[in-house]
Amino acid sequence: MKVRITVRGRTYTVRSDEDDVDLQSVAKYVDEKMSEVSGRASASVDDYTIAMLTCLNIASEFERYRAEVDGRLKKVEQEVVAADMLLRSAAGESAG
Repeated sequence: MKVRITVRGRTYTVRSDEDDVDLQSVAKYVDEKMSEVSGRASASVDDYTIAMLTCLNIASEFERYRAEVDGRLKKVEQEVVAADMLLRSAAGESAG
């Protein structure tokens, strides 16, 4: 699938094999993040540096979300194991 996106006023044609990803939405998010970084940077910072800082910021967000999801999955896994033990225990008592 080919999609035309705009980031920082430049239009790009990108290709994706993932039909379930809204590239327009992704491009809008990246554009907004780059505008935020640009707004905090000095006027002499070039577009490449803005892009690199934005990538680092997005990667940092991703790592925080991944850690949060991993923590939640670990908790769910523990709860499933506990529930399984309770069910097995209850089933054993009922059978005896």
